[in-house]
Amino acid sequence: MRSQDYDRLYLSPPHLGRHELNYVHKAIEDNWVAPAGPNITGFEADICAAAGVAHCVALSSGTAAIHLGLILLGVGPGDEVLCPSFTFVATANPIVYLGATPVFLDSEPDTWNLCPVRLREAILDRISKGRKPKVLILVHLYGMPTKLTELLAIAQEFDIPVLEDAAEALGARFNNQPLGSFGRVGVFSFNGNKILTTSGGGALVTNDAALAQQARFLATQAKDDAPYYQHSQVGYNYRLSNILAGIGRGQMELLDERVKRRREIFAWYREHLAGLPGLTVALHPEPAGSRANRWLTTILLDPQESAATPETLRLHLETRNIESRPLWKPLHLQPLFAAAPMYGGAVCADLFARGLCLPSGTAMGDNELRRVKEALAETL
Repeated sequence: MRSQDYDRLYLSPPHLGRHELNYVHKAIEDNWVAPAGPNITGFEADICAAAGVAHCVALSSGTAAIHLGLILLGVGPGDEVLCPSFTFVATANPIVYLGATPVFLDSEPDTWNLCPVRLREAILDRISKGRKPKVLILVHLYGMPTKLTELLAIAQEFDIPVLEDAAEALGARFNNQPLGSFGRVGVFSFNGNKILTTSGGGALVTNDAALAQQARFLATQAKDDAPYYQHSQVGYNYRLSNILAGIGRGQMELLDERVKRRREIFAWYREHLAGLPGLTVALHPEPAGSRANRWLTTILLDPQESAATPETLRLHLETRNIESRPLWKPLHLQPLFAAAPMYGGAVCADLFARGLCLPSGTAMGDNELRRVKEALAETL
């Protein structure tokens, strides 16, 4: 059969619920269509409650939140920022916006997140060169909590502030504490492919009132407190609109339900793909007291047991109109960052070479999951 004979099965499409239209309609009825209004206030309060933080600033994207977070933590031209290599490019691009240099670090195999051993190695080496890193960015890849106990201890030892990139990790927890609340600044994304979406959007969270106030100031063009438009520093047009925040308010009502369903999809794949040769449903079990949100279910292929590669699987899934995606290509292998320092690299390069993300949208039912299994079995 041809791919067009099947309905398209997307990797992680938006999944709207019951009340998003109510909030959007109310905003239109009340003429709150500008980038201000009660939906923004309500959405920020909902995020604070879910993330266990005191302050939230709703923004146009997770990338904007990282950019502002780095500014708030003092990053500027000539600085260096520690960053995992195994992540989406949006984690590192804002470092370059500011004229700083990313220093990339390898993953560890348990969670695929930043390796504590490589972190210490990099910090000591940069300090020996007179280049103490300004900020450490931590990422919770695919919604799996990173090794926060070890990593935060190292950051504290060397007095390096942490920006926590929880773009993929809303609703996940570590030691029963919500991810996004561990760094001095935390970041969420509400892009269309995330567990919850505002179509496009993000948020910066913090327990520091002064940082939150400065983030709002910078995100609204840094207008000085004057009766006319006066500006003493560079600002940005980064605030989320009241209309999109209305979508977010309706989505936030569904957070627990959406995380539960992603975890059920992960469990289904793990059970029903177990017999396929050369394939392992990743990631590893969660540490005690922790909960991944299983944003995307991922698989690894063993070249010793199967001749299939992630690309042959991806192409075959496309013939069944099923979208899949390779794991993130490590940033130290990207032409954009060819000159950036890198510590390690073998772990994340191997994961990229052997891994694939499977459709994980919360609206999927068992029939759609069986379609994915059958297509994988046809190749394996």
